[in-house]
Amino acid sequence: QVQLVESGGGLVQPGGSLRLSCAASGSIESIYRMGWYRQAPGKQRELVATITNGGTTNYADSVKGRFTISRDNAKNTVYLQMNSLKPEDTAVYYCNKQPPPRDYWGQGTQVTVSS
Repeated sequence: QVQLVESGGGLVQPGGSLRLSCAASGSIESIYRMGWYRQAPGKQRELVATITNGGTTNYADSVKGRFTISRDNAKNTVYLQMNSLKPEDTAVYYCNKQPPPRDYWGQGTQVTVSS
């Protein structure tokens, strides 16, 4: 099982930007699709963005045009560039395979959007 470590979260004002990173302990080159997910307090975890190993991306409607997912297979890292952040983007953000395995999630990184 590849271990995943998310980082880059923090407190940001509305309209601000953050770049999240997801470092894998092993190669992600053979993983067809990686995704970023988020879970807000009291809500279910939701899929935010996905990227295939060919570079095809998809986004939830709520983040389309504001978030950009990318991956660097050579560095075993997946990124999420988040611009024009809104308070409703506040959540713990996770990366994982898509679809995710039943029994593994990283620790996530907290993103808080507040003035």
